[in-house]
Amino acid sequence: MQTLARFSFTTSRIAAGSIIVAICVLLMKLLAWWVSGSVALFSDALESCVNVGAAVLAWLAVKYAQRPPDEDHPFGHHKAEYFAAVAEGVLIILAAVLIVEQAVETIFTGATGQMGMFAFVVSGAATVINFIWARVLLHSGNSFSSPAFSAGGRHLMSDVWTSIAVISGLCLVMLTGWGALDPIIALVVAVNILREGFHVVSDSIGGLMDSAASAEEQAQIQGIIHRSAEGALQIHGIKTRRAAAALFVEFHMVVDGKMTVEQSHDICDRIEEEIAGVLPGVNVTIHVEPETKLEDAGISPVL
Repeated sequence: MQTLARFSFTTSRIAAGSIIVAICVLLMKLLAWWVSGSVALFSDALESCVNVGAAVLAWLAVKYAQRPPDEDHPFGHHKAEYFAAVAEGVLIILAAVLIVEQAVETIFTGATGQMGMFAFVVSGAATVINFIWARVLLHSGNSFSSPAFSAGGRHLMSDVWTSIAVISGLCLVMLTGWGALDPIIALVVAVNILREGFHVVSDSIGGLMDSAASAEEQAQIQGIIHRSAEGALQIHGIKTRRAAAALFVEFHMVVDGKMTVEQSHDICDRIEEEIAGVLPGVNVTIHVEPETKLEDAGISPVL
């Protein structure tokens, strides 16, 4: 219970921190756009608007996903994070569409912004903040198996590269005086944002479709079963599925038909404890079968 409470406290703090960072970065980018009038910086700021909305959705999803199982959701609420990630992807795509609209309008009207060093400094500082927090989210996504944090981290890293491209392109505008580059840069930014949006949506939908555990996790599970299933004859039919922080594992365990229920139960307990020790948050279901159910292929325990 203490581990669960610490996990809940940590993920909630990270989610709340994402909101604070997103708002600060948005204000900085809006300031850079306001003093420059650059449509490219406008596109960069618009994506940060998405970051704020996505951070709020992630915070709500993380809070909801931490609810314990109930009568209507006996397997927990872990998949709520996937819905937040899908929503973030949709918001990213919407932002890209709005950027294209603004860039095309600027191309036809010929309006250009007035760039200055202040706008570059503010935009650069916002980019550095985004990069640092993106690394935090990517690390947290791996540590807590959180699709919401992983999606947010990938989005922010995309935002970082977008900002670098915008700043570099606007430096070229200042050097050449060719203002038409401004909306062209915005269009390139929109394409990159659109690509990232589709990537986030596809990954999140994969999670909603009960994707299997990673190859590394499956190898760990098989190794643990091989070492800890002493007393059983064979393990086969291993299936896994990942639901955000929760991992579900089920398989068939063949034992001697004369073995008592208590003996087979002890083997099951040992396997479950070993797997949980390596993969926290795992839920293991074992179906015990007599030796008549032996198959040609399976895991033979260490004797």
